[in-house]
Amino acid sequence: MLGKTIRLRRIFDQKSGNTVIVPMDHGISLGPVKGIADIRSTVDRLSKAGASAIVIHKGLVPHVGPAVGSSLGLIVHLSASTSMSPDPNAKVLVASADAAASLGADAISIHCNVGSDTEDEMISDFGLISDRCTELGIPLLAMCYPRGKNIKNQFDVDAVKHAARLAAELGADIVKTNYTGSRDSFKEVVKGTPVPVVIAGGPKMDSDIALLEMVSDAMAAGAKGVSIGRNVFQHDDVEAIAKAIARVVFEGMAPEDAYRR
Repeated sequence: MLGKTIRLRRIFDQKSGNTVIVPMDHGISLGPVKGIADIRSTVDRLSKAGASAIVIHKGLVPHVGPAVGSSLGLIVHLSASTSMSPDPNAKVLVASADAAASLGADAISIHCNVGSDTEDEMISDFGLISDRCTELGIPLLAMCYPRGKNIKNQFDVDAVKHAARLAAELGADIVKTNYTGSRDSFKEVVKGTPVPVVIAGGPKMDSDIALLEMVSDAMAAGAKGVSIGRNVFQHDDVEAIAKAIARVVFEGMAPEDAYRR
């Protein structure tokens, strides 16, 4: 596990033990939307803001610039679907762990929607990728959410903690999942998951303070950081919001203070 340990040091801050990951893999699902159309410019801003790592697909690795691999860790995403699909929740593998390793990935990420119609296929892919990550010594970030026609509430604590536990059971080194809306409920998710948990940003938030309060509450509940995409890279001031999130995650700063500084 030495390889995983060394690579995780590039993703988690060594002083706080926390991480600020910005997923930017949305080009396949949504197209070249605001914030990732000119991805290199956004990556440069994230680097200046003190983010830990980004998540991208294999084809963009040559286009994100020198910040990746120096000040930013690289997580290569293996799963994909489009918003135009009959079932956007059905994620398929579009790369291998070996391909990600050859690109210099510090970690690999996959997506698994628990409760979807193709859950069985995603779980099977998850298990195989997890085995290969162990063989290669590369950490695995699992994006696991309760999503599908039988999921009434994707933020329900029982559903979220089940999805997170599934990720840990299958060998994930980091679990990304939904924040359940309160410190007490999210504590249950963290308690039931023996590997670091980071929260997703979800849909565009109403305000910056609301976003920072969610991050602060998640950290107080035991989260080890965030993996927030659109609420960061589509922000009008990417650097400012990323800096504010980093202050909350790494320094424990109060939301109102983090954004004013």
